[in-house]
Amino acid sequence: MTASDPFRVPVSILDRANSLVGSTEAEALNAVVRRAQRAERLGFHRFWVAEHHGVPGIAGSTPTVLMAALAARTQSLRIGSGGVMLPNHQPLVVAEQAATLEALFPGRIDLGLGRSLGFTPAVRQALRTGEDAARDFPEDLAELAGFLRGEAPFTARPRNDAATPLFVLATGQGLATAARAGLAVVVGGPSLFQRDGHATHPGLDRYREQFRPSPWHAEPYVIASANVAAADSREAARRLLLPESWALARSRSQGEFRALADVDDVVARLHGEGVTGRDRQRVTENLERSIHGTPQEVRAGIEDLLRFTGADELMVTGGMSDPDGQRRSDELVAELFS
Repeated sequence: MTASDPFRVPVSILDRANSLVGSTEAEALNAVVRRAQRAERLGFHRFWVAEHHGVPGIAGSTPTVLMAALAARTQSLRIGSGGVMLPNHQPLVVAEQAATLEALFPGRIDLGLGRSLGFTPAVRQALRTGEDAARDFPEDLAELAGFLRGEAPFTARPRNDAATPLFVLATGQGLATAARAGLAVVVGGPSLFQRDGHATHPGLDRYREQFRPSPWHAEPYVIASANVAAADSREAARRLLLPESWALARSRSQGEFRALADVDDVVARLHGEGVTGRDRQRVTENLERSIHGTPQEVRAGIEDLLRFTGADELMVTGGMSDPDGQRRSDELVAELFS
């Protein structure tokens, strides 16, 4: 990132394939494809998809399959995972999937990797993962990297020769793991907005200090991800993010993330009976951990975030139940970086 102009960095999108009330999951997945095609026309750098299992409000469960569909329907946009949750898979299988995508769409595939487990015991049992599976993430990551470098006990096919860049979805100890492995990191969540008196992000400062070059990255590389919504007014942008903020708040109290509802329905529920003060507080907290408003307000928020993190790239996240509003938000964000 350049200190004089933080907007001289790439901007990308992570789409979680949110389901919408009144629509099918097939429609949700096809909407992701259409958004990726628009993102390519708008000049976004990457378009990533995520892995969630058994979540009623998210249709995206197999990122590598969805990546194949996205890459086939676009021409130059980088397509990636944000991320494949490595504890759920054998490293060899993930390496083979990434290498196959790279062979079919050379120079366009990213492999973002995380360490999260299935949310419920039933999901973890179905995935054959225990509650402590995430502790093996550094070893699994090293094994996967060995297959992609061609330095494993046998050669994974198709050969990749470190052609596919690796990224770690990291917080805390994950940043140290990425630094030792010489991999790029993607950071997000509350830590990006809770400064605690720090002028720069302390975890990322340590990541840069501890970074060891690798075949994938000669220097540290940081992607900052944040929920972003731009509209003609701050209230309109807030409304775009409200359905997901509501779904996240309710998932904390009910244990299930549901499909995104129409914003007017959400507003009615927030002002109706049966909603706790804690739910309303959580909605507010979710919105505060976003960047939203007019293009000028969004620009100021992004500039502040990029300066705090020193990020080399911004990744826009955040699901919306208003397709037209999301389309317009993407256009306005792209214009900020053009």
